[in-house]
Amino acid sequence: MKQELLLRIILENPPAGVDYGIQKGGGSLYETIQIQKSSGKSLVFEFPITVKFEEDGLPNFLGAFVQGPSGQRFIYVDIGTLAGQKETSWSRRLKIPLTGIGANDIREIISDPGKILETKVPGIGKDHGPNCGTVKPFEGWHLSTKY
Repeated sequence: MKQELLLRIILENPPAGVDYGIQKGGGSLYETIQIQKSSGKSLVFEFPITVKFEEDGLPNFLGAFVQGPSGQRFIYVDIGTLAGQKETSWSRRLKIPLTGIGANDIREIISDPGKILETKVPGIGKDHGPNCGTVKPFEGWHLSTKY
């Protein structure tokens, strides 16, 4: 049985003047949604994914926002030109793993519609530009409440 979960990504203090958005779809057939221009303060993205428990009891994440092969799923945050921004030198993508989300957390969200899975990721990379590539170190996902 498939269940819908709500995710919240908090991108902490990304560089100002750059557009960020969540990638919906994959390959050449994708769109960037929830596009926000950073003012240097944290940006918040919320969107649904689907989870299906496999026969081995492990969660398999699905849906238009989910990227990657089973067992290695992730979410893309598009940055700069990849988020549709025309006048910028930034063209990056931030990869946020869906690893570490436990079955108990999923069941708690399913039983309590006031709960959400949340992660906070740094918005600035080592080069002082927008963070990109796979988030490292990744502190993982935790239960939170809907706003």
